[in-house]
Amino acid sequence: MANEIYLSNKDLDESIKLYFNELLPIKSEKEILNTYEALGRVSFSPVYAKISSPFYNSSAMDGIAVDSKKTYGASDRNHVELVENKDYIVVDTGDPIPKEYDAVIMVEDLINIDKHKVAIYKSAIPWQHIRTIGEDIVEKQLIIPSKHVITPVDIGAMIAGGINKVCVYKMPVVGIIPTGDEIVEPGGELKTGDIIEFNSRVFSAQVKEWGGNPVRFDIVKDDYELIKGVVATAVDKCDIVLVNAGSSAGREDFTCSVIKDLGKVLVHGISVKPGKPVVLGIIKDKPVIGIPGYPVSAYFIMENICKKVVYSYNGMNLIEKKKRQATLSRRIMSSLKYLEFVRVKLACISGKYIATPISRGAGNTMSLVRADGILKIPQNIEGYEAGTKVKVELLKDEEEIKNTLTCIGSHDIILDIVSDLLHVKEDKYFLSSAHVGSMGGIMALKSGETHIAPIHLLDMKDGTYNISYIKKYLCDKNIALIKGVKRIQGLMVPKGNPLNLKSIEDISKFRRRFVNRQRGAGTRLLLDYNLKKLNISSKDINGYEREEFTHIAVAAVVAAGDADCGLGVYSAAKLMNLDFIEIGNEEYDFAIPKEFLKMDVVKKFIEVIQSNEFKRELDKIGGYNYENIGSIKGFF
Repeated sequence: MANEIYLSNKDLDESIKLYFNELLPIKSEKEILNTYEALGRVSFSPVYAKISSPFYNSSAMDGIAVDSKKTYGASDRNHVELVENKDYIVVDTGDPIPKEYDAVIMVEDLINIDKHKVAIYKSAIPWQHIRTIGEDIVEKQLIIPSKHVITPVDIGAMIAGGINKVCVYKMPVVGIIPTGDEIVEPGGELKTGDIIEFNSRVFSAQVKEWGGNPVRFDIVKDDYELIKGVVATAVDKCDIVLVNAGSSAGREDFTCSVIKDLGKVLVHGISVKPGKPVVLGIIKDKPVIGIPGYPVSAYFIMENICKKVVYSYNGMNLIEKKKRQATLSRRIMSSLKYLEFVRVKLACISGKYIATPISRGAGNTMSLVRADGILKIPQNIEGYEAGTKVKVELLKDEEEIKNTLTCIGSHDIILDIVSDLLHVKEDKYFLSSAHVGSMGGIMALKSGETHIAPIHLLDMKDGTYNISYIKKYLCDKNIALIKGVKRIQGLMVPKGNPLNLKSIEDISKFRRRFVNRQRGAGTRLLLDYNLKKLNISSKDINGYEREEFTHIAVAAVVAAGDADCGLGVYSAAKLMNLDFIEIGNEEYDFAIPKEFLKMDVVKKFIEVIQSNEFKRELDKIGGYNYENIGSIKGFF
């Protein structure tokens, strides 16, 4: 059966309301569990204590139980003698207190006269050091309310209150069906055109986190009848069914047609970006949702729609994520057609949050890993200008964001090593790096968007590095330079150098395919410097306008055979198993405002780059000289 093209553009809230109106009432089921097995489950009804805890008067101390009246008058000058089994009995912590006694005297406050006689030097107060009946829990007392997520201490309280079985919401079984001709299971041999299937694993983890029971089906090829058969089976076995991919309106997008054939489709297409081609359907009174194949689109549909559905089955109430006001670091445009979810990095600079948009591609999984928050741009707004105050929904703990050293500027793989070691040495500290090139780092410092900027900017007049740019662009900022590494730059070429490239001149002379770094990158400035010295026009470089944002990305392009060469650092070439033609050494340093040198995380950063562990890692990679690393050079 052919697919039907009828993507709509419904409002998100309107779509959810329409969907739940059709689904309601969702028949939440319950089950009885042993109390000790109920961690993380949601109570179906309120839980009341069956017994008091303690259910008898008990001693809170080691000592003797007494009738407090017999101790009156005891003082330092007037010791009162007491006889065992007549005036007192010996008790340990937790022992029952007979009704004829109403106080406990600690063993430390006793003067031993003989084996069965003691003296006391101060009177006992009625009920001192006694845990009375119900001191902790009183019979019939509410222990936990309904729709409560059960914690470890809840389990203890319930058992103490005589509750050995507890009624909880039954976890909804969520069927997850990955579809597509191009997707393959992790670990299999990959051919060109194959995509590792991981969305279903992310869905499963999300469903578990939300209190559901995920059941993943095998990958189903793009065949209408096959998909229809698996969906029908999943509906019979599960409470909720999620079909991944095939939700759009392409030649092999069958999800919508399958749901319509087996049940009904309420919505196909929502005005959100990313995530528009979602399908909201019902089969046999059960929710069946078609989720887009792109990972980021899928994530936002899961978070904004599927989470609500799972929660409605297991009795949990959605809690809004914490939001914080932040200043937008750069202009961001949006379409009036969609509610857009923009991933952002957050930097806490001098007590204020700065939000920097990161990749908006629907297939960029790492953008979700790196994001600190989500900025929602409403459907009726074309975007925001730089400097606008915006509300950001936090994805990470606020304390983590405050303890993160924001590092914007030039890329080097050593930043990943620093990030790992910084967190290992002091687990409360983090490093967040954004690769925008050395000039991008300078501009981020100028506008107060970063704590620190890694730079390697060559002065084309005198061949020095970094200082002239700081003086020119940041003369009003009192900037210090933390010495980093000297590293080798050169041409990265395929293993064996099959084209026998020997210099930058050969790229122009033989019209070899080149891949460049982005404008403002120090590596690009180095290229321009050498082109100028050699009197070569950038127009004579085949690929001068083709840009990548990191050394690793350039190396990956060369390794894939999509370019004959690219300029980058030795370490990137080594990691990607490429040959390397040295062009020269450069200085890769860290520019930082003087005021930030006092920050604990900056002190820890310097400690890390000066550590033997860090230097050993550099030695493994090769291509770095770390003499004077971590020293502070002047204030400019």
